[in-house]
Amino acid sequence: MKAQNKILITGSNGLLGQKLVNIISQDSNYELIATARGVNRLPNDGSYIYEQMDITNELEVTSIINKYQPNYVIHTAAMTNVDQCETEKTNCWDQNVNAVSYIVSACETNNCHLIHLSTDFIFDGISGPYNEGSTAHPLSYYGESKLKAEEIILSSKIKFAIARTVLVYGIAHDMSRTNIILWVKKNLEEGKKINVVDDQERSPTLAEDLAVGCFLLVKHNSEGIYNIAGDEILTPYQMAITTADFFNLNKELINKTDSTNFKQLAVRPLKTGLIITKAKNELGYKPHSFEKGIALIASQI
Repeated sequence: MKAQNKILITGSNGLLGQKLVNIISQDSNYELIATARGVNRLPNDGSYIYEQMDITNELEVTSIINKYQPNYVIHTAAMTNVDQCETEKTNCWDQNVNAVSYIVSACETNNCHLIHLSTDFIFDGISGPYNEGSTAHPLSYYGESKLKAEEIILSSKIKFAIARTVLVYGIAHDMSRTNIILWVKKNLEEGKKINVVDDQERSPTLAEDLAVGCFLLVKHNSEGIYNIAGDEILTPYQMAITTADFFNLNKELINKTDSTNFKQLAVRPLKTGLIITKAKNELGYKPHSFEKGIALIASQI
């Protein structure tokens, strides 16, 4: 008989993974197994177990999940560089689709409840913001791969919750990734002019909020699809202006432009954003405002 409240997370070295390790390892009601490719990049005071696991290796996925038999698997690992997914399609499919079928299969064997991370990029951005019942129509290979992963889960026999999110921002422990706030702050502090698009709409999501949302799905034993995102719908230009205002930097350096001026391999949906009423009502999910998110990041720098 396996102990109750055992959670295994994939991608624990990533931004969301790190935030999940932080909050779950502090809750004595849960036993945490953190997994990622390569060595653990987070400090470990013994409050959780770390195992190396490559999600594209079926044998590793099966043996680690069989070994721990978690009640919940929170699957955050994925290939998320949208342009790279266009040039490395095999790699993208391996990480975003094949890996999901290995995890689903191991969850079926061990009766695990899967919490799977998905994206607003499964939509075409023509009629956003979107709710959980909106029809998907991806524009990029990344979006296609994430939609296929959802379809695998939806047609499986396991208990699952799919958490769709948008434009996740935050600071990783090793500062290995930048985000729109840090990028704007750095450039304006250096007196550099920046071009920021104003024809795309997103609901920027603080990594801490997304981690809390995923943990709430566990605590409520939730099943189905949930939008777990920020509560405001903003353009990148509006985000840049808000960042400049917060840090008292020169807004004159921010040039408003549109996405036709950027050559990017993958087509981005113009107006997405996710409606989070369901998560608020059913989970008590309360995300930070974008400005409060900036304040939290400022306190972590």
